[in-house]
Amino acid sequence: MQVTGRIRKKRKLKAEINVVPYIDVMLVLLIIFMVTAPLLNLGVDIQLPQSAAKAVQADKEPIVVSVDKDGAYFLTLGGTPREGIDADGLIKKISAFVRQNPQVPVLIGGDDRVDYGKIYQVMVLLQQAGVPKVGLMSQPVVQETKH
Repeated sequence: MQVTGRIRKKRKLKAEINVVPYIDVMLVLLIIFMVTAPLLNLGVDIQLPQSAAKAVQADKEPIVVSVDKDGAYFLTLGGTPREGIDADGLIKKISAFVRQNPQVPVLIGGDDRVDYGKIYQVMVLLQQAGVPKVGLMSQPVVQETKH
């Protein structure tokens, strides 16, 4: 007797990943992001002057440049009282003081109602005066007590 039958060949399993569905999903996400990105609101209302950061410890009395709500500049050098100053005077006084004391900390304090562009202008003036590092001052967050 002869056995007639077919001999079955076992197919080898393929260990490949079909990436076509992943490419489809990626293209759909790309289109979604391209459509929604121009619609995002880029401006955010924030109040910068309050911070919970720790105070900076400095050995020397810092130079403090203040900007009020109208954009006027005020300068406090070391322990001297605060004085109103213009941009040219600010550059001259701070560059002279920083040349004598290169490690003195320089801080900028701005009113929370002042335009951020004014603070940026002060940073540019301090850079022109040769100040290597500038810090921004803020008021600590006041924690309310519950009664």
